[in-house]
Amino acid sequence: MKIVVSGGGTGGHIYPALALIRTIKQKHPDTEFLYIGTEKGLESTLVTRENIPFKAIEITGFKRSLSAENFKTITRFLKGVRACKKILKDFKPDAVIGTGGYVCGPVVYAAAKLKIPSIIHEQNSVPGLTNKFLSRYVNKVAICFESARQFFPEKKVVLTGNPRASEVLGKTDTSVLKSYNLSEGKPTVLIFGGSRGARPINEAVIKTLAQFAQKSYQVLYVTGDVHYENVKKEASLIGQNQNIAVVPFIHNMPEILRAVELVVARAGATTIAEITALGLPSILIPSPYVTNNHQEKNAKSLTENGAASMLLEKDLTGSKLLESIDAILLDKNKENKMKNAAQKLGIPDASDRLYNVMRELSRTKMTK
Repeated sequence: MKIVVSGGGTGGHIYPALALIRTIKQKHPDTEFLYIGTEKGLESTLVTRENIPFKAIEITGFKRSLSAENFKTITRFLKGVRACKKILKDFKPDAVIGTGGYVCGPVVYAAAKLKIPSIIHEQNSVPGLTNKFLSRYVNKVAICFESARQFFPEKKVVLTGNPRASEVLGKTDTSVLKSYNLSEGKPTVLIFGGSRGARPINEAVIKTLAQFAQKSYQVLYVTGDVHYENVKKEASLIGQNQNIAVVPFIHNMPEILRAVELVVARAGATTIAEITALGLPSILIPSPYVTNNHQEKNAKSLTENGAASMLLEKDLTGSKLLESIDAILLDKNKENKMKNAAQKLGIPDASDRLYNVMRELSRTKMTK
């Protein structure tokens, strides 16, 4: 099978695409892939680093406000469609999948016009402009949240989950906590605000460091590279304590997620896919700075099912954060209920589901 994948702009669009490719390659090594992105986007670095064939087109996103730049974007879109049609005719894919970002626009649209089976994958509970536009032309719309179903043509929608979920699964080894000077026999809460960190979360955690030091659980706290030095200075004021580890970044996140009991984090699609796949209780602090406030809506998908609790950034304080953590980790019954609820929401076989959708579409095309 030959598959074209496109996704760009943010890691939330690119990492699911890479996870999908890795999983399919592992299970179906004869599958050929071609990734179409932009030269200036993050995808050009991440994709080529994994030795995946890559083609670049020039495209920009639409401005949400009325702008002369949008006329240029339309021109770039039409030019991008022509370029993509040539690429697709040369590669002859059996299916094309877009995982989000404006680069998917001309790629998936061109595939639809060439009658190549096409899919868009929506990671969030509220879709962006590109996927809303493309949903009119594709064969299938793959979603990760049931709440996203309402935004797309019902007959096209299939619940597949996020391919990133499969990459966190594996054997639990709590000894990994020792590398952070933490005990492998103690309940652990992981707190992080994304790769760059989040200032409001950092400020709340700093105010609770002294209290954390006295708890029956321990804390692995990821500040983000930008904030690390300032946080480390604040942490030093309470002295060295074996109950708290402060680090700028974690490179082995899947291993760490498998070793902790609770996660405090933003409510990005990737994070939610990972914690539900593992059945991890969570305290979600949605970023209020994202399009359509989609992180809060992502978080509600978990809180409404009892899998998480939510703290809005405007309400976030050190004391409220501490209370929320205590309410879960100091109540084993509640922790177990949240764990079971999270497991029910998890879709660890998302890559397999997407592959099966693409294979079925390609078979349908061949029989016509």
